[in-house]
Amino acid sequence: MTLVVSEDSVHAPEREIARDLAVRSLLVAPLMVAFGAIFWGWAGVWSSGYGLAIVSLNFLLGAAIITWSVKISPAVMFGAVMVGFIARLGIIAGAVLPIRSAVWFEIAPFAIALLVTHLGLLVWETRHVAASLAFPGLKPGSAVLSAGSAADTTLERP
Repeated sequence: MTLVVSEDSVHAPEREIARDLAVRSLLVAPLMVAFGAIFWGWAGVWSSGYGLAIVSLNFLLGAAIITWSVKISPAVMFGAVMVGFIARLGIIAGAVLPIRSAVWFEIAPFAIALLVTHLGLLVWETRHVAASLAFPGLKPGSAVLSAGSAADTTLERP
């Protein structure tokens, strides 16, 4: 008697975690934007928001790279993650360099939003990652948006 995992039950835990991180970034966005507004005015609001958007896109892009490469082989995944990390750092630099002298952009609130939310969200998310083979990805019921969470997967018998 063998268990077969149906197509519908296969999910990518890295994508689930990245999606949860992006949603959690929306929860901290008002705090970061308010901080930028208090100290830098409208430029701080726009710069903090820009930093938060880059953080969310960075997490989602990292998960997309893993999801794509894991289907090929572990060696390809390793290479894709390493090259992807460097490429995503380049994308962040490329997103900042053209606008660094714009009137609406302040580097301090942008950098604070970028660094604090990257590190803070990762620390916050560690409390919600299952780290077990039974529930790869998030712990059951710990996702901010529970649709499509690990608890929804089922095994079918042929």
